[in-house]
Amino acid sequence: MLRFIALLALLSGTLHAAPPNVVVILVDDLGYECIGANGGASYQTPNLDRMAREGVRFEQCYAQPNCTPTRVQMMTGMSNVRNYVRFGLLEKSQTTFGHLFHEAGYATCITGKWQLGQNDGGPKHFGFDEHCLWAYLDHGKRYANASLAVNDKLQAMEGQYGPDVCQAFAFDFIRRNRSKPFFLYYPMILTHGPYEATPDSKDYGQAAVKQKKGGQQHFADMVAYMDKLVGALTQELTTLGLRENTLILFTGDNGTGRGTTSALADGSEQAGEKGSTTRGGMHVPLIVSWPGTMKPGSVCPDLVDMTDFLPTICDATGISPPKTLPLDGRSFLPQVRGEKGSPRDWIYSYWVPLRDSQMANVGARGAVEQAFDHHYKLYSTGKFFELDHDVEEKSPLQVADLKGEAAAAAVKLQAALDHFKDARPAELDEYAKQRKEKKKKGKDKAE
Repeated sequence: MLRFIALLALLSGTLHAAPPNVVVILVDDLGYECIGANGGASYQTPNLDRMAREGVRFEQCYAQPNCTPTRVQMMTGMSNVRNYVRFGLLEKSQTTFGHLFHEAGYATCITGKWQLGQNDGGPKHFGFDEHCLWAYLDHGKRYANASLAVNDKLQAMEGQYGPDVCQAFAFDFIRRNRSKPFFLYYPMILTHGPYEATPDSKDYGQAAVKQKKGGQQHFADMVAYMDKLVGALTQELTTLGLRENTLILFTGDNGTGRGTTSALADGSEQAGEKGSTTRGGMHVPLIVSWPGTMKPGSVCPDLVDMTDFLPTICDATGISPPKTLPLDGRSFLPQVRGEKGSPRDWIYSYWVPLRDSQMANVGARGAVEQAFDHHYKLYSTGKFFELDHDVEEKSPLQVADLKGEAAAAAVKLQAALDHFKDARPAELDEYAKQRKEKKKKGKDKAE
């Protein structure tokens, strides 16, 4: 398979002579506003800022409002409406980008955070040759004195910082596979709470600071440390002579955690809105770097969501996903190359909230369904928002009263919602129904 890909690359002249390496970095709880290149003013992100200057920065990338739904989307290239079952699980029947790269002959590795099934052989099952993971064999400590699963063996790492261990594992994987194509999926443990001191913090190793002010400072330290790790990774690829032939995609899994307020260069502030279907809960950074292939310093305003990552990295490597997979994503590789590509007209999201406080926009199917473009958003409940003047979605508009551009947008977004009306497998709806009834019985019993 790899020989075939290399031959296609040589004949087409559009790819490198050797199949490219791919690194996908997914940061935990890092909203768009946290990166300096995106206008953030609260945190130190020099390495990512440089990557943005030298690479391609996307302004309108959106994840799901929390962890597992985003990971399921990214790994399968499908909307949650097709395959999401519950938080903390990726159904074993699903095909992931790990499968596709493994079957194409790539060395594959995942290091960082899992939270997609516990102690069930998941990483290997989903196509990863090697893994170093938190939230797989247990949910112990993730930062200082971490407890991590290394190739199905739980290891208590006293005196070690979890993100450093995962980074070292990534380096070792890259070094051992430098002579062959590799795929590294790096869902980082940082910057999710609890906000704790990093090895670069003045108070590292001391008792945790519980005050809100201390927590905010530790979040800033964690963002800076995450940026430092990303910079070290890109430098390692350069040192090994692999940088020119490695595609790196950097993004986040949802908005910044609640209780965190970030300043922007324009003088405004952005509160962390993780767990919300507003822009602050879903808007995430996306920076792409591939020296020699991209158009450096580009800023792309096109809409991107998590289903687009699988088709993009497959497009870059010449890997063809099975036609039987109902993929919802589209490749944004042309935009990385400075071409127009085929931008999205809208993003559709099917999201199952975790808490009652997040249930405001839940529709008939037990989920929050929404479709939106750059300027407007429509929920399946009929709520419609003009995002340019109501980004926090405080004042819904009546669809029947809309005129002009807004009315046309409502028609388009309704068509997007309708596109997925039959996409939910019946057995998954039945599962959700049973889960809802079980939850209700629990409440009745408690009362």
